Amino acid sequence: MGASLNQLDDAALNQLFFNARTLRHWQDELVGEDLLRAVADMAKLGPTSGNCCPARFVFVVTPEAKERLKPHLDEGNVRQTMSAPATVIVGYDLEFYEKFPLLAPWADVDSWRSAPAERVKEEALRNSSLQGAYLILAARAFGLDCGPMSGFDADGVTEAFFPDGTVRANFLINLGYGDRSHLRPRGPRLAFEDFCWIV
Repeated sequence: MGASLNQLDDAALNQLFFNARTLRHWQDELVGEDLLRAVADMAKLGPTSGNCCPARFVFVVTPEAKERLKPHLDEGNVRQTMSAPATVIVGYDLEFYEKFPLLAPWADVDSWRSAPAERVKEEALRNSSLQGAYLILAARAFGLDCGPMSGFDADGVTEAFFPDGTVRANFLINLGYGDRSHLRPRGPRLAFEDFCWIV
């Protein structure tokens, strides 16, 4: 089947997917606030369920903030995170519905306030994960490399960066201009038949 007339060109697809990799080593080049704002402004355009937009992003860039993050990282993630120009803490707001008067004025806020906590958490976690993925693609679109990861104490990061108690840490993304001289071969992926069904 031929490419759609609306398909991105090969250069864009390579930048977003085919040549994009998880980076763990970084060039000594800062990522400025204007660029971080542009990445976030692009990422926020991606769809979420009912426009709930529960993700909350903390861009960790200062030495002081990095030192607050460091004790909560698994040992194997310390070097790559401390050397990254920026690390995004992707959080999810368990009171995301309080923004509905702006984001979803048609929604019944009171029904969400009284909803089971597990349902609220599931909605927030699922959609913040989507938004974190959009952030990765937005960062790549602006020429940045990304290193998304788990491997940290989520409770510790939550306490250190979201002390009000309504936002929880989901996952981390290191951002910067990667040093590709340390890249390992890309890991294998499943064949279509092993992870997809057309019914």
